[in-house]
Amino acid sequence: MGKHIPPFDNRNEPVIGINDDTTPLCYFNPVKLAKGEQFVHQIDGYESAIVLAGGTCDISVDGEDFDNVGERAHVWDGDPSGVYVPQGSTATITCVSDNADVLIAGGRYDAEPEAAKLEPFVIRPDDTDKVQYGSDDTKTHRKIKHILGQKNADKRGRLLVSELFTVGAGGWSGFPPHKHDEERPPNETRYEEVYQFRFNPDFGFGAQFLYEHEDDFGPVYHVRTGSVIAIDKGYHPSVAAPGYEMYYFTIIVGEKSKSLVQYFDPHHEYQVHTIPGIKDMVAKFK
Repeated sequence: MGKHIPPFDNRNEPVIGINDDTTPLCYFNPVKLAKGEQFVHQIDGYESAIVLAGGTCDISVDGEDFDNVGERAHVWDGDPSGVYVPQGSTATITCVSDNADVLIAGGRYDAEPEAAKLEPFVIRPDDTDKVQYGSDDTKTHRKIKHILGQKNADKRGRLLVSELFTVGAGGWSGFPPHKHDEERPPNETRYEEVYQFRFNPDFGFGAQFLYEHEDDFGPVYHVRTGSVIAIDKGYHPSVAAPGYEMYYFTIIVGEKSKSLVQYFDPHHEYQVHTIPGIKDMVAKFK
């Protein structure tokens, strides 16, 4: 049930590759580039989002050019930009700033006839769909920046990509605990999920919980900047240590549905009604 990949230098090779042994629906490749360097991305059967965590790149998809994508130095400095890449398309990424921190998210999407009809498009900072919820009192204050979500649902397949931040110093995320590992609409849809964590200051840390059933115990992973978590099933709340802001890049891929429906742990579901803004957050994923 899930796994933790500790931080390491992946040398621009996928951390979560195609047909991964835990989350085969997901793909993740963090890429580092210096000015003038190029990286070519192409994976059959997976749609993708190329997101600039920091720096600026020119991105070409099957000959269509999207120039100067990325307007921030790092994830703590402004809103994300990216380019959607349909499955089977080839993207060439060229770094035009001194360096670039590129996050490539992918989702399997080879079974739908309409997949071939999708076209590449750019997501600028103003195109992101933002929501903030929780509170300092409940230790759940969080903001989400949806890059691929319901705002552009008609232009993508089943790949959802977001950036999530704890607001302030420390606190809980993914709370109340929820899961999405069964296809049983309208109560729940099956999605696999991959995170990459970052902390501010950089030496911060947090914990990722995973448990399959409401009354079970499960593993708890010590996560730091660069940690990757792959989740195939179960409830999965996380927490940042006091004094540290936590960010995580999320790749969420549906098996059948384009709309994520979360099922909350029955022991804690009542807090959906007591934590400010939770219902708005849930609605943004549907």
